[in-house]
Amino acid sequence: MTPAFDSWMAFFMMGGYAFYVWLAVAVTVLSLLGLWVHTCWQHKQLLADIQRRQAREQRIRQAQLNQTNSDISLQEKQP
Repeated sequence: MTPAFDSWMAFFMMGGYAFYVWLAVAVTVLSLLGLWVHTCWQHKQLLADIQRRQAREQRIRQAQLNQTNSDISLQEKQP
């Protein structure tokens, strides 16, 4: 097996196409990095939204329970 490039310099020069090759590599890496950051941000937002919805549902259940208890106590006071 023979190496494709004689030296590291030849590897980085990519046979005269270094600008295009490394530009493509940079665009790919930056795109993947941006996608990863966006996914992490979206995941964090989703978890916060779920937490807000659960807290809201808990408040609604508590308010309904309080209303039911209030109605029952009012009925008990009436003759």
